[in-house]
Amino acid sequence: MTEGEMLKLSVEEFSRLQQYMLLIEKDSAAYKSMKIRYIELKVILSSSGINLTELDMIKE
Repeated sequence: MTEGEMLKLSVEEFSRLQQYMLLIEKDSAAYKSMKIRYIELKVILSSSGINLTELDMIKE
């Protein structure tokens, strides 16, 4: 897998994950679990030079 393909998949996963997070209660165990992956993806994308300003709907 090329770096570009990995970034594409990460952006898609980041977007999809945020959509799920917006649908559930912030106090739920599922949200807390998703937030861990959200932070991981945010770090990956940020360190790869992706500007998250437009992509980040959660902003946590």
